[in-house]
Amino acid sequence: MDFATDVPPYVAKPLELLPFRALMLAPARVGDPASARALARPYRDVAARLTEWIEQGRAIADSAPALYLHEYTAAGLTVRGLVGALAMSRRTASRADRAVWPHEGIHPEQAGELAERMYQMELNPAPILLVHHGDPELRALLADVTRAEPEWRYLDRSGHRQRIWAIRDVDVLARIATLLGGTRCLLADGHHRYAAYLRLQQEHPGTAWDAGLAMLVDQVDTPLFLGAIHRTLPGTTLEDLVAAAREAGADVTTDERRRALGALDSTHLVLTDGTSWHTVSPVDLDRDAAVSWLHQRVLPLLPVPPRRIEHHHNVEDTLAATSDSSPAVLLPSPDFEQVRALVESGGLLPEKATSFQPKPSLGALMRPMTDE
Repeated sequence: MDFATDVPPYVAKPLELLPFRALMLAPARVGDPASARALARPYRDVAARLTEWIEQGRAIADSAPALYLHEYTAAGLTVRGLVGALAMSRRTASRADRAVWPHEGIHPEQAGELAERMYQMELNPAPILLVHHGDPELRALLADVTRAEPEWRYLDRSGHRQRIWAIRDVDVLARIATLLGGTRCLLADGHHRYAAYLRLQQEHPGTAWDAGLAMLVDQVDTPLFLGAIHRTLPGTTLEDLVAAAREAGADVTTDERRRALGALDSTHLVLTDGTSWHTVSPVDLDRDAAVSWLHQRVLPLLPVPPRRIEHHHNVEDTLAATSDSSPAVLLPSPDFEQVRALVESGGLLPEKATSFQPKPSLGALMRPMTDE
């Protein structure tokens, strides 16, 4: 198994979100999977392709740089965050000085591929997601912004409601910069893109690549939903998985399906091959995330390692991929405060340990590098 254990460098305080001139797909094309062809191979043609789309009315280029307050509603959840160009040139090893805290490892080769792709596209196609507990004054300031009419307001092709305000007032931007300076935030989604940003900054210092597109969400104000990512393990057996869990010090109980699924909470996991069901209660799980316990304590004890680890974002998809030769591990949803505390104490979660949802729709806000 190829575990992602490399940790990209840490961006140092002060946290800076810089104005940029956004490129957006036309409202009728935001969230449309077919719109992805604008960002498809050959990547060197993407900048020219988007220019053509602007001329055809299929994309929009903003008239001037701004920070953007982006609010979207999906599946009944409303998320609002500041979108800007995250300054990446300052690095630190000191915990006290870290502005951005990754919580998963990365595969360097995958980050390198993404960096090369963005460089050829001359574009940050989507923001990474950062999460923090915002300053109350910043929260109030952004609430004032939302009282004005948004520059863009529409229902996109995926049914998500979009509202976007462009913040250009010099005094407001200066106050936002001051309030963000001491912020420390968790990198919620986009670890490989974050690592790609850092690589591009290192390779092209003093250029637009000194920054990368990011969205900063206040988890107190409009929290992202933090869900589990479940596993199936082709090449092992449920019997070996149960034995490894017991050897790791867990209490394992055989249950019927309904009771097992009902027991899935912050202190329990579920193991199944689709026929037999087992509830797992690890020791001292309150001091560790369930997914870390699985990867660090259980999987190394398997007599035959799985051929690979497959990841699934919901129980239904997990069970559809489950069989006697590919047992499943159903994991509880992580707790945001537990994840943050673990990361800030120097810990790291396994790859694909968390699912922060909902994410922004494709094409809502992009950052072209050709304007800077």
